[in-house]
Amino acid sequence: MDTGLVTILLFAAMAIGLISGLPISFVLGSIGVVFTFFLWGPHAMGVIPNLIFGKAMMSFGLLAIPLFILMGSVLQESGMADRLFSAVHVWAGKVRGGLAVAAVIVCTIFAAMTGIGGAGTITMGLIALPAMLNRGYNKRMALGSVGAGGALGILIPPSIIMIIYGMICQVSVGRLFAGGLGPGLLLAFLYCAYILIRCRIQPDYGPIEETGERERTFTEKMRATIPVIPPLVLIVVVLGAIFSGICTATEGSAVGAAGSLGLMVYNRSVNWKAFRNVSLQTLKYTGMVMWIIIGAYCFSTIYMALGADEFIRKVIEHMPGGYWGIFILIQILFLIMGTLLDPGAIVMITAPLTMPIVEAMGYDPIWFGVIFVINMQVAYISPPFGYNLFYLKGIAPPGVTIRDIYMAIIPFVLLQILGLILVMIFPQIALFLPNLIYGVP
Repeated sequence: MDTGLVTILLFAAMAIGLISGLPISFVLGSIGVVFTFFLWGPHAMGVIPNLIFGKAMMSFGLLAIPLFILMGSVLQESGMADRLFSAVHVWAGKVRGGLAVAAVIVCTIFAAMTGIGGAGTITMGLIALPAMLNRGYNKRMALGSVGAGGALGILIPPSIIMIIYGMICQVSVGRLFAGGLGPGLLLAFLYCAYILIRCRIQPDYGPIEETGERERTFTEKMRATIPVIPPLVLIVVVLGAIFSGICTATEGSAVGAAGSLGLMVYNRSVNWKAFRNVSLQTLKYTGMVMWIIIGAYCFSTIYMALGADEFIRKVIEHMPGGYWGIFILIQILFLIMGTLLDPGAIVMITAPLTMPIVEAMGYDPIWFGVIFVINMQVAYISPPFGYNLFYLKGIAPPGVTIRDIYMAIIPFVLLQILGLILVMIFPQIALFLPNLIYGVP
């Protein structure tokens, strides 16, 4: 069968499955099974379990996913987020928009703890959002800072999306981690700068604390900071060990998981309820990611076996625009897909298809990977179907409508697009640290 026709049928079947409301993992997996049966016959069905329990599930790199999720779950359950927010808030002092800036900073730190996009949004939505609204912050400023800050977990290492991307595309996860750090901090800086400038121009967006509340002394600020030093040291040790080459991302995840459990014991927050919550959350997120990987492997393998890489190269040869035209078109497609699908699913679907393009056009694979992940972060908070927006709606106080969230997030979406453009124009924002640590490939 012609590869072009198969492409149309595969993606039409995927669209129908998604519209029907079925989970993405089962949509992709069932398409792979059905097309394998009808194209190659019943004797070819044995390839699928061999693929799942061979190439997919036997990959050593996959161990990093549950271990980093475990690390983040333990730190979240042990109350680290509350102490982080309190410490940053104490240092922010009486600054207009200080609470919103504190929320973004904590989300940035929390992103380096968890590697998942929704964790920071949910945690800060429960802690920082009520605090801002109670102090008279503009509703849109409060919602936007939490929603955008929480999405940083997709980009800042140890990003689970980067681990999946690196495995599928055979790109160094350590280089991807190093490449994502600069753009992640750039976006966090843009958010904080926007908040401070906006609150300076419109003081009602981020009012100063009541004058009756005294300014904290330096000793009080240090006392509030001491409890959050151990988890910050753990993050530095884990990422530092990975960046320095002392251990791989998988080995670093084991160090992080063990260290987080040690901190839980140190903080005396170990009990049956906490252990149960950590275990269930880790199982839930890991199971979701693994099922997506299984389904997407089935989908992508049959497509590549039908000659997709050669078909894609021929399509590229006839596309107008050249180097930048094709690159920008790919980014637009990523953004559109990101409003409809989970980022993990998009990686599994598009990574095998875009790697031939990366090779044919000469794009730097690390730069392209970081750009891809930034796209996923933009899409994660883009109306109308950004995942983070629904997380935020689920934990927002009564009276907050989905329209409020859409309007609140728009300035931050524009800031993310600005960050994306900056990394596109200045690739060294993403490549400087990987090249410094690992050398120029």
